[in-house]
Amino acid sequence: MVRLTYLPFVAAMAIVVVASNVLVQFPVQGTLGTLSLADILTWGAFTYPFAFLVTDLANRRYGPGFARRVVFVGFMLAVVCSILFPLLFFKAGLIEFETTADRLVRIATASGAAFLTAQLLDITVFNRLRRQSWWRAPVFGTVAGSIVDTMVFFGVAFSAAFAFVGPNDAFALETAPLFGMLPVEAARWASWALGDLSVKLLIAVFALIPYRLIAARWSPPAAT
Repeated sequence: MVRLTYLPFVAAMAIVVVASNVLVQFPVQGTLGTLSLADILTWGAFTYPFAFLVTDLANRRYGPGFARRVVFVGFMLAVVCSILFPLLFFKAGLIEFETTADRLVRIATASGAAFLTAQLLDITVFNRLRRQSWWRAPVFGTVAGSIVDTMVFFGVAFSAAFAFVGPNDAFALETAPLFGMLPVEAARWASWALGDLSVKLLIAVFALIPYRLIAARWSPPAAT
């Protein structure tokens, strides 16, 4: 019975994490004015934020201890997928570049650290606000988690300060106009991070709809 209780949440988290690791390999094609969306967004940015929805629903239904166990499953998947999928996609001819083993380790470290830190923060914030208006806990938890997730992932994966984790990506470190069009210049990975965070925050608002529809049918957990 306990395993059946976990199954829907673990399955949902697995789908979100695996889908995100697949879609992050494919840039969004198109333009917004003079901005090339492929320079700042991948399709994974639209699926990954739903990991926060899964965590919040698990937390709302069964409490923080249960939610943390679901998060740890997602953490393991995030690390494994970050190592395996780039290799598989390159060999299948779906992406044009091959990531070296030491870069894969750095990306996997960034992915796992960002996921674990952000999701656990989401659980903490959610529980501090769970007795307030129904929307405060999921919104503030997801926003806090999204900011930390973006900072940790892009910082560890691309910032020169984390070169001890693995080799730098020279293209990511090149100075370029912010978002490819603003007069302010910054390392290219900063534009990627801002684009990623913008989508996460938009999804956080959109995710209130399924959260409300599902959670409204549940009573709060008896113990946390």
